[in-house]
Amino acid sequence: MKKEDKNVLIGQIKEALDKYSVVYLANTTSLNAERTVDLRRAAFKAGIKMMVVKNTLLKKAMEQCDVDYSGLYDAMAGPTTLLLCDTGNVPAKLIKEFRGKKETIPGFKAAYVEETTFVGEEQLDALVALKSKNELIGDIVALLQSPAKNVVSALQSGGGKLHGILETLSKKEDK
Repeated sequence: MKKEDKNVLIGQIKEALDKYSVVYLANTTSLNAERTVDLRRAAFKAGIKMMVVKNTLLKKAMEQCDVDYSGLYDAMAGPTTLLLCDTGNVPAKLIKEFRGKKETIPGFKAAYVEETTFVGEEQLDALVALKSKNELIGDIVALLQSPAKNVVSALQSGGGKLHGILETLSKKEDK
């Protein structure tokens, strides 16, 4: 491959890295053509950009980025599939679901999520359990709303009781 072609590829990889905030490295070499197409379709549906890259070109592209991806360099051995997304747990869930119950392919190598590097297959379950920003915001809103709902319901039920007591007292005075 000519140097100019390599520079173009490095530029394309860098552009993709700059566009997404979450980077996963996986190994998909043992997948046959049909399973690879299925994985690409599932990734597309989940909003994940999937690229098969050469490690040297990926490393050069990462070195040109403003983000420090140095924690991923050790995981770049053998064929690498790059999974890019904006939500931290989506690629992990895709890998886990795509594997099924018995398979180990696609293999998880490493990930860069929210300025943290996760390396090794044992980190996949932690990444699946990781909540996205929107899920955390939803949890916080639900927690903030529950005390307010309790106060409103107490006031409404108390108001009904108070109204009932006043009505009973007014009827007693009429007799």
